[in-house]
Amino acid sequence: MIRMTSSSVFFLLLACFATCGSAATFTIRNNCGFTVWPAGIPNVGGTQLNPGGTWTVNVPAGTSGGRIWGRTGCSFSGGRGRCATGDCGGAYSCYLSGQPPATLAEFTIGGGSNHDYYDISVIDGYNLPMDFSCSTGAALRCRDSGCPDAYHQPNDPKTFSCNGNSNYQVTFCP
Repeated sequence: MIRMTSSSVFFLLLACFATCGSAATFTIRNNCGFTVWPAGIPNVGGTQLNPGGTWTVNVPAGTSGGRIWGRTGCSFSGGRGRCATGDCGGAYSCYLSGQPPATLAEFTIGGGSNHDYYDISVIDGYNLPMDFSCSTGAALRCRDSGCPDAYHQPNDPKTFSCNGNSNYQVTFCP
Protein backbone atom coordinates (compact mmCIF):
# COMPACT_ATOMS: atom_id res chain seq x y z
CA MET A 1 0.00 0.00 0.00
CA ILE A 2 1.35 3.41 -0.99
CA ARG A 3 0.89 6.13 1.57
CA MET A 4 0.92 9.71 0.32
CA THR A 5 1.42 12.77 2.46
CA SER A 6 -0.25 16.08 1.68
CA SER A 7 3.07 17.46 0.41
CA SER A 8 3.43 14.44 -1.93
CA VAL A 9 -0.05 15.08 -3.32
CA PHE A 10 0.77 18.79 -3.75
CA PHE A 11 3.96 18.05 -5.70
CA LEU A 12 2.18 15.44 -7.82
CA LEU A 13 -0.55 17.95 -8.71
CA LEU A 14 2.06 20.64 -9.38
CA ALA A 15 3.96 18.29 -11.72
CA CYS A 16 0.77 17.44 -13.58
CA PHE A 17 -0.14 21.12 -13.88
CA ALA A 18 3.32 21.95 -15.23
CA THR A 19 3.26 19.22 -17.87
CA CYS A 20 -0.45 19.01 -18.67
CA GLY A 21 -1.14 22.73 -18.52
CA SER A 22 0.49 23.72 -21.77
CA ALA A 23 -0.98 21.17 -24.16
CA ALA A 24 -2.21 22.62 -27.45
CA THR A 25 -5.18 22.06 -29.73
CA PHE A 26 -4.54 22.13 -33.47
CA THR A 27 -7.45 22.74 -35.84
CA ILE A 28 -6.55 21.65 -39.35
CA ARG A 29 -8.78 22.90 -42.17
CA ASN A 30 -8.88 21.92 -45.85
CA ASN A 31 -9.92 24.87 -48.03
CA CYS A 32 -8.62 23.14 -51.17
CA GLY A 33 -11.03 22.06 -53.89
CA PHE A 34 -9.71 18.49 -53.52
CA THR A 35 -9.15 15.97 -50.72
CA VAL A 36 -6.03 16.39 -48.57
CA TRP A 37 -4.73 13.75 -46.17
CA PRO A 38 -3.15 15.75 -43.33
CA ALA A 39 -0.59 13.95 -41.23
CA GLY A 40 1.73 14.75 -38.37
CA ILE A 41 4.35 13.47 -35.99
CA PRO A 42 4.74 12.77 -33.14
CA ASN A 43 1.38 11.90 -31.56
CA VAL A 44 -0.70 13.29 -34.44
CA GLY A 45 -1.22 10.47 -36.98
CA GLY A 46 -3.21 11.12 -40.15
CA THR A 47 -6.66 11.26 -41.68
CA GLN A 48 -8.62 12.04 -44.86
CA LEU A 49 -9.95 15.59 -45.04
CA ASN A 50 -12.44 16.39 -47.79
CA PRO A 51 -12.84 19.94 -49.13
CA GLY A 52 -14.19 22.24 -46.38
CA GLY A 53 -13.49 19.68 -43.64
CA THR A 54 -11.68 20.18 -40.33
CA TRP A 55 -9.71 17.86 -38.07
CA THR A 56 -8.90 18.68 -34.44
CA VAL A 57 -5.82 17.21 -32.77
CA ASN A 58 -4.60 17.63 -29.17
CA VAL A 59 -0.82 17.78 -28.86
CA PRO A 60 0.65 17.14 -25.40
CA ALA A 61 2.96 19.53 -23.59
CA GLY A 62 6.62 18.73 -24.07
CA THR A 63 6.21 17.82 -27.75
CA SER A 64 9.28 18.98 -29.64
CA GLY A 65 10.15 18.55 -33.27
CA GLY A 66 6.47 18.22 -34.20
CA ARG A 67 5.28 18.72 -37.74
CA ILE A 68 2.02 18.67 -39.67
CA TRP A 69 1.80 18.48 -43.45
CA GLY A 70 -0.75 17.77 -46.15
CA ARG A 71 -0.50 14.70 -48.35
CA THR A 72 -1.99 14.80 -51.85
CA GLY A 73 -2.97 12.24 -54.48
CA CYS A 74 -3.49 9.47 -51.91
CA SER A 75 -5.14 6.10 -52.30
CA PHE A 76 -5.64 3.86 -49.24
CA SER A 77 -7.09 0.43 -48.62
CA GLY A 78 -6.96 -1.28 -45.22
CA GLY A 79 -4.74 1.39 -43.68
CA ARG A 80 -2.03 1.09 -46.36
CA GLY A 81 -1.58 3.01 -49.56
CA ARG A 82 0.44 5.64 -51.30
CA CYS A 83 0.43 9.42 -51.73
CA ALA A 84 1.86 11.47 -54.60
CA THR A 85 3.27 14.04 -52.13
CA GLY A 86 4.05 13.83 -48.41
CA ASP A 87 3.79 10.02 -48.29
CA CYS A 88 4.88 8.47 -44.96
CA GLY A 89 5.88 4.95 -45.88
CA GLY A 90 2.43 4.11 -47.25
CA ALA A 91 0.75 4.47 -43.83
CA TYR A 92 -2.64 6.12 -43.37
CA SER A 93 -1.69 7.27 -39.85
CA CYS A 94 1.90 8.52 -39.94
CA TYR A 95 4.60 7.62 -37.45
CA LEU A 96 7.46 8.98 -39.51
CA SER A 97 7.91 12.14 -41.52
CA GLY A 98 6.48 12.59 -45.00
CA GLN A 99 8.58 12.30 -48.13
CA PRO A 100 9.39 15.49 -50.04
CA PRO A 101 7.85 17.55 -51.36
CA ALA A 102 5.85 18.60 -48.32
CA THR A 103 5.07 22.06 -46.93
CA LEU A 104 5.58 21.67 -43.16
CA ALA A 105 3.98 23.35 -40.14
CA GLU A 106 6.64 22.75 -37.44
CA PHE A 107 6.19 23.25 -33.70
CA THR A 108 7.47 22.73 -30.17
CA ILE A 109 4.85 22.83 -27.39
CA GLY A 110 6.12 23.94 -23.98
CA GLY A 111 9.56 24.82 -25.27
CA GLY A 112 10.60 26.76 -22.18
CA SER A 113 9.73 29.97 -20.38
CA ASN A 114 6.03 29.14 -20.89
CA HIS A 115 6.38 29.59 -24.67
CA ASP A 116 5.68 27.45 -27.73
CA TYR A 117 7.59 27.81 -30.99
CA TYR A 118 6.33 27.39 -34.54
CA ASP A 119 7.28 27.94 -38.18
CA ILE A 120 6.57 26.90 -41.76
CA SER A 121 9.28 25.06 -43.67
CA VAL A 122 9.74 24.39 -47.38
CA ILE A 123 13.21 22.87 -46.89
CA ASP A 124 11.63 19.50 -47.80
CA GLY A 125 9.94 21.08 -50.81
CA TYR A 126 6.57 22.71 -51.37
CA ASN A 127 3.34 20.87 -52.18
CA LEU A 128 0.42 22.92 -50.78
CA PRO A 129 -0.32 26.53 -49.84
CA MET A 130 -0.62 26.84 -46.07
CA ASP A 131 -1.47 29.29 -43.30
CA PHE A 132 -0.19 28.47 -39.80
CA SER A 133 -1.06 30.58 -36.78
CA CYS A 134 -1.41 30.46 -33.02
CA SER A 135 -4.02 32.23 -30.93
CA THR A 136 -1.45 34.60 -29.39
CA GLY A 137 1.12 35.08 -32.18
CA ALA A 138 1.80 35.93 -35.79
CA ALA A 139 -0.06 34.39 -38.72
CA LEU A 140 2.36 32.75 -41.16
CA ARG A 141 1.49 32.46 -44.85
CA CYS A 142 2.94 30.28 -47.56
CA ARG A 143 1.27 30.60 -50.98
CA ASP A 144 4.05 29.24 -53.19
CA SER A 145 7.53 27.71 -53.01
CA GLY A 146 9.11 31.15 -52.55
CA CYS A 147 7.00 32.10 -49.51
CA PRO A 148 8.81 34.70 -47.37
CA ASP A 149 7.38 33.38 -44.04
CA ALA A 150 9.01 29.95 -44.48
CA TYR A 151 12.36 28.34 -43.80
CA HIS A 152 14.16 27.75 -47.11
CA GLN A 153 17.40 26.50 -45.56
CA PRO A 154 18.26 25.26 -42.05
CA ASN A 155 19.79 28.54 -40.80
CA ASP A 156 16.88 30.86 -41.76
CA PRO A 157 15.71 32.89 -38.72
CA LYS A 158 11.99 32.20 -39.25
CA THR A 159 10.88 30.68 -35.90
CA PHE A 160 8.10 32.47 -34.02
CA SER A 161 7.01 32.17 -30.40
CA CYS A 162 3.59 31.92 -28.87
CA ASN A 163 2.40 31.98 -25.28
CA GLY A 164 2.03 28.55 -23.71
CA ASN A 165 -1.55 27.19 -23.66
CA SER A 166 -2.16 28.60 -27.15
CA ASN A 167 -4.23 26.90 -29.80
CA TYR A 168 -3.18 26.57 -33.43
CA GLN A 169 -4.79 26.73 -36.86
CA VAL A 170 -3.32 25.04 -39.95
CA THR A 171 -5.20 25.81 -43.16
CA PHE A 172 -4.44 24.19 -46.51
CA CYS A 173 -5.26 26.33 -49.59
CA PRO A 174 -6.20 29.43 -47.55
